Amino acid sequence: MGLAWSVVTTTLWIYAFIWLVAVLAPLVHAWIKQTSMALGIGASLIIGWLIQSILSWYVGGDLMLALGALRPEWALETNEMHRFITSAWLHASTLHVLGNSLVIILVGVPLEQRLGRGRFLTIYLIGILGGNIGWTLANWGSQTFCLGASGAAFGLLGCYLACWPRDEIEFPLILIRRWPVAWIALFKFALEIMQYPTATSNVAHLAHITGFIACYVLAKPIAKGGLVPIGTVDGGPSSKGGLEAQHMATKSRMGDLSIDPWDGALTGAAFRTMQRLRDEGDEIETRQAWLEQLSEQAQCPVCESEIRVLEMDGIAVLRCTVDKAHLEWP
Repeated sequence: MGLAWSVVTTTLWIYAFIWLVAVLAPLVHAWIKQTSMALGIGASLIIGWLIQSILSWYVGGDLMLALGALRPEWALETNEMHRFITSAWLHASTLHVLGNSLVIILVGVPLEQRLGRGRFLTIYLIGILGGNIGWTLANWGSQTFCLGASGAAFGLLGCYLACWPRDEIEFPLILIRRWPVAWIALFKFALEIMQYPTATSNVAHLAHITGFIACYVLAKPIAKGGLVPIGTVDGGPSSKGGLEAQHMATKSRMGDLSIDPWDGALTGAAFRTMQRLRDEGDEIETRQAWLEQLSEQAQCPVCESEIRVLEMDGIAVLRCTVDKAHLEWP
């Protein structure tokens, strides 16, 4: 049987709610403000640990560990399934949370620049679940709690190794300097493999291994269509080459200009603008400028309403102001 939830008082539920709001706040802020989700996660983990520690001192026991840490013997209990996620925001010590946050930020920020925010969050979640499910299966029926974001941190390394192994990122591997991702990922993974059979500490090495493997296996299908093509070699996203690769990936999603919805019916200034658009619209900024001019000179080919320029994932398109089904081009 799982936790006897009926013994959790209203006051304790309020404390847990405060922890949850504190954990979610940096994530929601990063998403709304369109800043780095990796930095948001790092802040979320640290704030979560601070609130966890304060509550542990104030209540006289680790409340959040009891409510949110993963315990294999409860794995199949419906009202305990949240632990596969919440456990990744709970930690055992200050060193534990700082170590995980450091890896997630150093690896996650450049990886997010490759994947995009949505795909990055998907990989992060896979790392959490891959690590926790693997550890639970190996420790089935155990009463030992599992907690921490290490599975997700190793998952980010697994994804990076699968998709952009020749990137170089800042990382404390022997010395704090830029190292090839392949070196970092393989070194960390090999270390976990060697430590797992003889480990006597409370470190969940298997969660690290399974989180890494899960993200490595699923990385390419998820990364396909992201900001930067898989396998791009440009030194890493912090370099000029990384920005250029993102720019080229965005250009590759621009629509075809050879066929227009007016089917050759444009005349006068609109006709001339269309010609300039086709001649010069192979660059993102130039295309947007000519589309904006065309929006002032032409009307919707279906209902003759006004049209306007919208930006969709960094690419400008023309859309009918009445119904996008009438016109959304190119």
